Amino acid sequence: MTTELNRAEHEVESHSVALKKPLGLWDLVLTQILFVVGSSWVGAAAKLGQAHLFFWLLAILLFYIPQAAVVIYLSDRMPLEGGIYQWAKLGFNEFAGFIVAWNLWLLSITVIALGGMFTTTNISYAIGPGAAWMPDSKWCVSFISTALVACLGWACVRGLSLGKWLHNVGAFAMLVVYAALIFLPLLGLARGELKAYQPLQLALPAMSIFYCFNIFSKLAVGALSGFEYVAILAGETRSPARDIGRSVIGNNPIDLIGPVPQTLRLGLRSFPIAGAIASIGILLMTARSISSTSVHVTGSSRLPMVAGWDRLLPNWFSRLHPRYKTPVNSIIFVGATTLLIAIASQIGAGIQEAFQLVDNAANVFYGIVYFTMFAIPIFGAGAIRSGAPIWLRIAAICGAVVSLSAIFFTVYPIIDVPSRLVFAAKIIGVTVIANAIGVTIFALANRRRAAVR
Repeated sequence: MTTELNRAEHEVESHSVALKKPLGLWDLVLTQILFVVGSSWVGAAAKLGQAHLFFWLLAILLFYIPQAAVVIYLSDRMPLEGGIYQWAKLGFNEFAGFIVAWNLWLLSITVIALGGMFTTTNISYAIGPGAAWMPDSKWCVSFISTALVACLGWACVRGLSLGKWLHNVGAFAMLVVYAALIFLPLLGLARGELKAYQPLQLALPAMSIFYCFNIFSKLAVGALSGFEYVAILAGETRSPARDIGRSVIGNNPIDLIGPVPQTLRLGLRSFPIAGAIASIGILLMTARSISSTSVHVTGSSRLPMVAGWDRLLPNWFSRLHPRYKTPVNSIIFVGATTLLIAIASQIGAGIQEAFQLVDNAANVFYGIVYFTMFAIPIFGAGAIRSGAPIWLRIAAICGAVVSLSAIFFTVYPIIDVPSRLVFAAKIIGVTVIANAIGVTIFALANRRRAAVR
């Protein structure tokens, strides 16, 4: 098995030779900060009220730490372009690798589709009350989504020599905004607008345990996730075996799409130059959102490329741009698919429901990806799992259980929707149909390869 593993790794490395390698350790660290420390989860966590801290700590213990440990272990054993696709393929088999990559790809294009909603919502908060109509305008959201995908697609074709700077700027912008969020309560105390401030207050849940664990699953798999994504770019990293692991070691109705811009606008409303300060902060958050979407565009274009190397997809997806050495056809395909999802998700749904629908479907895809990743140190090939210590396997079991719970809870919305039954049916239907398409693509690819032999 060790010989077979070495042969497979050598084949992937031979394909990776043609790729440029602009990523260093600090590029990976900033991308991890940008990618792992999100913003949309703030709205979900706020629904727990003062009980949110307990569930954050539980999510860190049962998912965040296990995820980091397993990613470090697997990236050290298999520092290969394609990341988790290669891990599942070598840890289990080609089918597992393809289905994991398929679900991760589906996750990415749904997140990219949400990028237009995030950007539109942020811009509306930056402009002020006069632009409140923007997120509810399907034409406006569709236009901004199209412009965003076109610009990020162009940057992705140019490659990570340009893209890494977009990601780095987004990470710095996010750090500035979060510093402002931490400072807001202190400002309120100084101005006498807050009588007391207890940021780390523990409290018992005021709502049902079922509802709390529904949100807990979203905090874990939605908010405290993403370490594995950078490993997709191992073939474009100067020292992947060393650096990927090191980069891993962050009374109004709540707007689930733009909770941070909403917080900045409300928190600074009484400050003398509140409008200008809030708008700058919101625009920085918009830059972070665009940069994060760019990471998804980059990763989702590499997965079809590596599947093409294994002849599971047509070689068309693996063709590189003659100058920039990026998978240009794959990037075009990702952009077109993303726009289709972004526009279709708004049909017959309000902006908040459309967001929940796409976001919940993405959680199912991510739950499948993470369950498979956590299963590798437990049930994977002996050559890979043999080096995993017992504590890592226990951590992997915890992560796998949380991943399964995230899949289960996705059919239950955390906002009011016209019909919960219809909402659940949409989530289940999208998940089943999407994975059935993936299984069909794999079966047809195997048949083509068998015919060639």
